[in-house]
Amino acid sequence: MNNIIPIFLLVFANYSFAQVQLSWKDLEDVEFSDLYVQELDEYVLYPNYGMDVMALNGQEVILTGYVLEIDPSKGFYVLSKGPFASCFFCGKGGPETVAELVLKSNNDKFFMDEFASIKGKLILNPDDIYRCIYIIEDAERYNQPLRPRPEPEQIPHQLHE
Repeated sequence: MNNIIPIFLLVFANYSFAQVQLSWKDLEDVEFSDLYVQELDEYVLYPNYGMDVMALNGQEVILTGYVLEIDPSKGFYVLSKGPFASCFFCGKGGPETVAELVLKSNNDKFFMDEFASIKGKLILNPDDIYRCIYIIEDAERYNQPLRPRPEPEQIPHQLHE
C-alpha cells in the first residue's frame, strides 16, 4: 500500500499541470455588444465571454494558428485562425479569431503566415480596446507533441492491484 501512494502522485502530477489544448472553436464562446467609446466618438465591439471561455482565463494553453507580423521590430505578433489574406484585420473573421502574443523571449522570431503552435497563459481582455480580446502571455513556440492521456495498460501495474 505504501508503494501505491508515491506512484499515484507521480502519475497525477504528470498530468495535473498539463497545458490545455485549445481549438479556435473553443474561443468562439463569446458574444459581442456595441460599446460607445467617448474618446473615439464611435462604437466598438465589447466581448461578453461565455462560461467555458471564462474558465480558461489565466490557464496555460496551447493554440495553433497562423502567426501574423504586426510590428516585428517591437516583437508585436498575433496568432490568427486563418492566414493574413483571410484574417480578422482583413474583414474575414471576428475578433475571436485572433490572439495577441506577448512573447516570453525577445529572441523568438516568426515570419508572416508561419503556421505554429503557441504555448502561454491565456488572458481575457474585455476592457482595453487597443488590444486583442485574447492575449497569450509568456508566449513561446510549442514544438513537442501533445501527450495523450495514458491508456489503463500504460499506468504502472501497482495502481491496478
